[in-house]
Amino acid sequence: MHELAVAPAAMLAVRDLIVNYGAVAALRGVNLRVFRGEVVALLGANGAGKSTMLRTISGLVRPKAGEVRFLERRMDGMQPSEIVRLGIAHSPEGRRLFGSLTVAENLRLGAAARADRDNIEADRERLYTLFPLLKERTNQQAGTLSGGEQQMLALARALMARPKLLLLDEPSLGIAPIIVQQIFASLAELKETGVTMLLVEQNMAVALDLADRAYVLRTGEVSLEGDARELKANYEDVAAAYLGARQ
Repeated sequence: MHELAVAPAAMLAVRDLIVNYGAVAALRGVNLRVFRGEVVALLGANGAGKSTMLRTISGLVRPKAGEVRFLERRMDGMQPSEIVRLGIAHSPEGRRLFGSLTVAENLRLGAAARADRDNIEADRERLYTLFPLLKERTNQQAGTLSGGEQQMLALARALMARPKLLLLDEPSLGIAPIIVQQIFASLAELKETGVTMLLVEQNMAVALDLADRAYVLRTGEVSLEGDARELKANYEDVAAAYLGARQ
């Protein structure tokens, strides 16, 4: 008798998630899964609920109903600091760096929850290899960096936590196209090392190039999901799900 293969459990499982801002429904019964080693893109127009999803996962927003599980442990209702210690790092929209601190100081803050102090310097050097511009500016105040350099620093700061899951919120927002290419090339390198990512992004083309799978949110609901390559090959279907009308 052949044994039945057991499907792996999702690293992150979001089930029937409902989030309200006052009387406004931001997420309406959303289901989403991310498996270990995957890059999953969360696409949608402004106001679709993408950032709310990441903020709920990282504990910054409390859901009205539903649940969030990480490594099969329920974590909706946990404090953000607890969630960081579980292994989730959030690189937020707007970067939110400490502008008066240097690049090196911001990176050290990213490792604040770690106990393995001996490895922090080695990780910083590894990230300087991934983002060479940051090494050139290691003693420069973060507030004086360009927008693209600040985004690189926000990503590197999140990675200093050695996360099991990296949440990325609009890494291309407000950045010159050439820098967007550099950032997504760095994310592709991270993907090759097995880093698991949930990526919120309005730039559908770059997101689907990087991702393994994708979900499209529209007005707080999943309107389409599937393999990233298949979705990219069916642009009209994705545009219809994204905007609610065929282009």
